[in-house]
Amino acid sequence: MAGIYIHIPFCRQACHYCDFHFSTSMKKKDDMVLALAKEITMRKNEFANETVETIYFGGGTPSVLTNEEIQLLIDAVYQNFSVGSTPEITLEANPDDLSSDRIIELSKSPINRLSIGIQSFFEDDLKMMNRAHNAAEAEACLAEAVKYFDNISIDLIYGVPEMTNERWLHNVNKALSFGVPHISSYALTVEPKTALDKFVKKGIISQPSDEAAQEHFLLLVDTLEANGFVHYELSNFGKEGYFSKNNTAYWLGKKYIGIGPSAHSYDGIRRSWNIANNALYLKGIEENQLPAETEKLTPADRYNEYVMTGLRTIWGVSIQRIHDELGKLFSDYLLKESAKFINQGLLVNDNGVIKTSRSGKFLADGIASDLFFINLD
Repeated sequence: MAGIYIHIPFCRQACHYCDFHFSTSMKKKDDMVLALAKEITMRKNEFANETVETIYFGGGTPSVLTNEEIQLLIDAVYQNFSVGSTPEITLEANPDDLSSDRIIELSKSPINRLSIGIQSFFEDDLKMMNRAHNAAEAEACLAEAVKYFDNISIDLIYGVPEMTNERWLHNVNKALSFGVPHISSYALTVEPKTALDKFVKKGIISQPSDEAAQEHFLLLVDTLEANGFVHYELSNFGKEGYFSKNNTAYWLGKKYIGIGPSAHSYDGIRRSWNIANNALYLKGIEENQLPAETEKLTPADRYNEYVMTGLRTIWGVSIQRIHDELGKLFSDYLLKESAKFINQGLLVNDNGVIKTSRSGKFLADGIASDLFFINLD
């Protein structure tokens, strides 16, 4: 199984918390779509022996594309790669782009999964985040989308300053009321050089509280699990049969190609990333050169990546897999370093697979970094 990720680097406006690569100018959108299609063609030999099972439109805001532009890019994938009979094809979308007519249009396209950036159902939260949609649009688009799409995921943000537990639970329960089968939820994080970073430093917005975020996280886990969701990855909850195939493939170390500026690719041995600059990306593609950098992963890199992704998931980190793929040095290291976290009740050894406990889930990334293999000396 392999996947193709297509990065659409345009947004109607910049969310205050976002540090992804995008532009709020649409002037080069037409040129960019043609360049993305060309890059897909340029890279067709990379998956010569692979079957593409997932196509994911991320961003940015992919829903700024027309149906014709989306179809052009999907056609380019089919023309240049072997695609499975029932691929998961996801479109990230913002509520303000999802009018009733647009949802109906999309339902008639190859898109079979929507990932909708709701973030909150409260108007003041959306204004603080500088989201392009309002609370009414958030509810209206979901009420319409569930009529035409079975596979829908929505994003919610917790740990928002001044958000009480009751207010957070209202967001979660409102999401559940629409019957969506998948929810992705992330803590509000102050990334360097974002507008949110500036507002926090100036005292305009309070610093998000780690303690409040952890409370919100545990409330989220309990509420969604009580409603039949599986907490299959740190930030992702799905009903059975509705896990994101695209993201699951990332976490399980499957191969993928990233198309577009700033997009990353992975072939099991090497990782590469395209330049995060629209103008330079367009220039490179025009000159038939992929503006990308590549690094070959060392055994330590591969170990660290597996530990980081594995601890975030219900599948955990297999000691036997590490032994088979990387050797006894690494499997012994994991056993030794994980022992203290097992004794603290933050990790468990489940028949040779290291997993986070309920109390360790929220701390998964920090625990993983403590388990990293720094060097071979």
